[in-house]
Amino acid sequence: MNTIAERIYDFLKAFPPFSMLTSVQLLEICKAVDIHYLEKETDLFIAGKPIENQFYVVKDGAIGLFREETLALVDECDVGDIFGLRALMRKGEYKLSAKAIEESIVYSISSELFEDYITTNAEASAFLMSSFAANISYIESNPLQRRNQTENIQDFFEEQFADYSKNPINCSAQTSIKEAAQIMTNKRVGSIIIAKNNMPIGIITDKDLRIKIATGLISIEESVTKIMSSPVITYPENITVAEAQIAMIKNRITHLCITKDGTPNSELKGILSEHDIVVIRENNASVLIKEVKRAKTAEELKHIRERAHQVLKRYIKQQIPIIFATKIIALVNESITQRIIDLAIVDMYEPPPTTFSWLAIGSQGREEQLLFTDQDNALVFGNVSESEYAKTQSYFLELAKKINHDLNIVGFELCPADMMGSNPKWCLSVSQWNEQFKAWITKPDQDNLMLCTIFFDFEFVYGDANLVDMMAKSIFESIDSRDIFLNYLGLNALKNPAPLSFFRQFLVEHDGEHKDQFDIKARAMMPLVDAARLLILSKNTKTQSNTITRYEKLAALEPQNKDVYFACRNAFKKLLRFRTEQGLLHNDSGRFIDLESLSKANRLELKNCFKAVKDIQDLIQTRFKLSQFL
Repeated sequence: MNTIAERIYDFLKAFPPFSMLTSVQLLEICKAVDIHYLEKETDLFIAGKPIENQFYVVKDGAIGLFREETLALVDECDVGDIFGLRALMRKGEYKLSAKAIEESIVYSISSELFEDYITTNAEASAFLMSSFAANISYIESNPLQRRNQTENIQDFFEEQFADYSKNPINCSAQTSIKEAAQIMTNKRVGSIIIAKNNMPIGIITDKDLRIKIATGLISIEESVTKIMSSPVITYPENITVAEAQIAMIKNRITHLCITKDGTPNSELKGILSEHDIVVIRENNASVLIKEVKRAKTAEELKHIRERAHQVLKRYIKQQIPIIFATKIIALVNESITQRIIDLAIVDMYEPPPTTFSWLAIGSQGREEQLLFTDQDNALVFGNVSESEYAKTQSYFLELAKKINHDLNIVGFELCPADMMGSNPKWCLSVSQWNEQFKAWITKPDQDNLMLCTIFFDFEFVYGDANLVDMMAKSIFESIDSRDIFLNYLGLNALKNPAPLSFFRQFLVEHDGEHKDQFDIKARAMMPLVDAARLLILSKNTKTQSNTITRYEKLAALEPQNKDVYFACRNAFKKLLRFRTEQGLLHNDSGRFIDLESLSKANRLELKNCFKAVKDIQDLIQTRFKLSQFL
């Protein structure tokens, strides 16, 4: 074997699916690999051009995949990533353009080598099939793919484009309810769209007819506008099953209107119903959430959450995008909490004396609680008179105690630091919470800053959302009145620098139970979390709590820094996935990692994430002029 082939072999053997090949198979591939050197901004292939007879692996640098019409970055391929294989299997023309977004070296591998050495290896073939389904929006249909498709591919139907009805039944706003019902009966459909100039303005379903007409509430001779749901929830034609599931769950509906550009103000193209994405597995997320709503005890909810844990295992094993996994598990966790609160209220001696809201804080508030970790939550209730305060707080403390107890049964352990709604410190009226936030911000010592980093990631779960809006407004008012607070929060965000020593070695724990292990949460993830929180607070917005979406929002607000923000987003995705994989592997929180157990490729991938930590901390130090504080 020649020297170049040896170097290629040493590189590829660290990355799947090449790591799954036999030495003989991989050696044959390496002998025929072509090497491409690309300067920054150089095109490798262009959308609309005939597909080359090869696919690619990034050796060094990074390759961006862009949509031709919008120039939007669809994906960023880092060291070891494969791209262009789906296009090779599809044939025809490229649908995306590939461009070096930094100086790069890329290996290309022909389709003949792919068919001879990769598709013939069962493990490598299964890995690729999983990767396709996890990272693309639809699954192509051609002989080569069908030949290598496994039963497990059905586990990824959520990421395919949804197969919606292309000929939606519609009527005008002047149509009577009786006429609409007759049309639905004749066409054998469960819904009808009310359209104007072929744009959807409302929808009627069988449920509407049953609840509003069969009960006699409204005459069947009235116009359809009397009972239609409006405005409609619309999505573009390329909606995935995953997006449809999340939209239906979030909006508590069973039908989505499909329009040309995804808004109600464009041409109606179809309708997607819950029936169209009928459950094909027992542990489908939407089924679990429906079961949550029917559950009568915490023990039943525990069983459902354990099944959701198995869903997570499958998603991680088969490379479902981490952002999708977090959304699904967050919805399950939220639904379970809501059901527990419903049951707890029923079990109380009387109804709540005033309005209240239950808040998830910390990682659950950020929708990043994929594994079973301890609880972090709080309760806020409406302002009452001073004479009624103690009695009102006592009621909500008892309610919160029931909620915390049942969440513990489900699998979310009681918080060791007692940061829960059952703690009188975290069960307050709106005005008391406002005073608490003001005190923390006015006196930003280490303890108060720690509390801010936890409580400022709150998310409304149950109750009166207006109370939460009032809290958010109070936080920003307090910050505005104390400008220096953001500087202290900035210093706090810098307390954990990029976790590499002078010699580029991982910084590990020096003593204690986790001696010589790497703390991925404190040393790698929390610096990115803290930075995103600080920067989004400085923009005076509470619309984003999730770290990934915070960085995406920041990139939109500051396009001049989008490269830094996208790098942080991508690094956090990788770290979150890595921690989840470790937690599932060792049946723990995944926080502490034995570096010796990792492959060279995994260690390299972790190290690559640390540059984003350094870059974002450099940005913070400059923006908030923190050198004078250090």
